[in-house]
Amino acid sequence: MTPYPQRSHPSGSRGDGYRGPGGNRSGGQQENRSVDCQSLPWLAEIRFAAPLDPQIFSDVAKRVAKEIPTSNTRVNRPSQLRRFYDEIVLWEDKVRAAPERFEEYRPFLLMMNAKAAYAQGREVVSGEFACLVQHTLAQVQDEKSLHLCKLFWEAFMGFYKLERPND
Repeated sequence: MTPYPQRSHPSGSRGDGYRGPGGNRSGGQQENRSVDCQSLPWLAEIRFAAPLDPQIFSDVAKRVAKEIPTSNTRVNRPSQLRRFYDEIVLWEDKVRAAPERFEEYRPFLLMMNAKAAYAQGREVVSGEFACLVQHTLAQVQDEKSLHLCKLFWEAFMGFYKLERPND
């Protein structure tokens, strides 16, 4: 039986996401392992419910920024993380403009969990970052909690840039 010829990709790569033996870009050694979100105690400090911690946008956001790995220059680049923040801002703007449509928009907001998992699989964000996305989005229950989530991410992004200034 003759094998089917492989289609060539214009860039010369296969174009189908194939990463060779081992399934990742590191040649078989997994760099970006799955993280058990329950094992990250700093996530519990992020709460958008009343009463709101007065330190959530300062000390808590700063601690969380320090917990997101910065050792690998390819993972958790501020520009990559900014994409998630920008999407939260987009959905918060839409909900602010039409609060009655919150429940209609919520599935699309929660789809960011899948986007974070995909980015983790591509090894552009860490498991800790994917857990942060999941934890913060799980708390978004209404327009007010979405606004608090956006403010937290704004503070987090500022402190994260301080942690990784050269990117």
